[in-house]
Amino acid sequence: MTLPAAQPPQISIEKVKRYAWIALIVALVLAVWGVATRVHSRSELDKLTSSEAVPVVITGHPQSSPPSEELVLPGNVQAFIEAPIYARTSGYLRKWYTDIGTPVKKGELLAEIDTPEVDQQLRQSRADLATARANAQLAESTHQRWKGLLANHAVSQQDADTRAADAAASRAAAAGAEANVARLQELETFKRVVAPFDGVVTGRNTDIGALINAGQSAGSWLFRVADTNKLRIYVDVPESYAARTTVGLQADLHFNEHPGKVYAATLVRTAQALNPNLRTLQVELQVDNNSGELFPGSYAEVHFKLPGSTSTVRIPATALVFRAQGLQVATIEDGSRVRMKQILQGRDFGTSVDVLSGLSASDEIVVNPPDSLADGSTVRIRQPPAQGGAAPRPAARAP
Repeated sequence: MTLPAAQPPQISIEKVKRYAWIALIVALVLAVWGVATRVHSRSELDKLTSSEAVPVVITGHPQSSPPSEELVLPGNVQAFIEAPIYARTSGYLRKWYTDIGTPVKKGELLAEIDTPEVDQQLRQSRADLATARANAQLAESTHQRWKGLLANHAVSQQDADTRAADAAASRAAAAGAEANVARLQELETFKRVVAPFDGVVTGRNTDIGALINAGQSAGSWLFRVADTNKLRIYVDVPESYAARTTVGLQADLHFNEHPGKVYAATLVRTAQALNPNLRTLQVELQVDNNSGELFPGSYAEVHFKLPGSTSTVRIPATALVFRAQGLQVATIEDGSRVRMKQILQGRDFGTSVDVLSGLSASDEIVVNPPDSLADGSTVRIRQPPAQGGAAPRPAARAP
């Protein structure tokens, strides 16, 4: 027996329509989701691009100038009094009595000079003086006799005047001879070379038998004597510190030969004028040296304690902006808005500078301004590293 063939299931039109609508809705949802995702991605990209275009800066606050600051400068140490001793008469050095390092008193004998030529000239001048005095005496007695004869009208007035003139000339010649003797006697005293003041012999430039010529060149001194109980220290102070370097200022001296030891010195005078070539002010300090520890001619490191200035603030040198309008500093207003301020610069310390006007300690400044930064532009602020420079902001924030 043969069975009838199976009939395929019948799909209704309604079911087909339902599936078509479902597919259409899914396609529309996928299309809307794709468009929305693309628009969102584009919006996020635009925001990121705009955000990245805003400069990122580090900010801080100017620091008030310290109440005092230390200035370290090199100093040249000199004896309080130092003099080269020259010969004032010619001859040969007969003997010297003091060598380098010998303490001497004022008037103490340093050396003796043999002066045979001067001795001979002195003897000759004394003989000339005796002759001049004899001539003057004869001329005076003659003048007196002729003066008596003139009273009796035994001689003419002209002859009497001639004898008076001869007497006056003889007296003048005698006076000249006396002066020459005195000069040579003074030269005789220069045979003894003596110390002009209390001190120490710091140099000897002669020896026994050396030829001595009065009026030698400046380098031909015989001895050098220095008073080292007190020392002078000369320092050249830069112009920017000159106004605060006043008489009475205290300083500490450091010497390489005395590590760890500090010597107190006082500024006693200034040149009151700047060196036009170096733009520095020369000042003099004095330090007691009764112990003899310090030596003239040595190098000293001078530490000044200068009073600070309350009217100035200090900023990092990187915050300066050099523009055609002048020196400027970028400050932050309203959280992220830049305002450029004109400033007047003071002293330059290399990594930082003093600002005399244009800024206050409450201003928020840009420590690392880019070259493109302009007045009114917007910036993003980033937390700076914890190190020197202007004081950092408490926290970073975005616009």
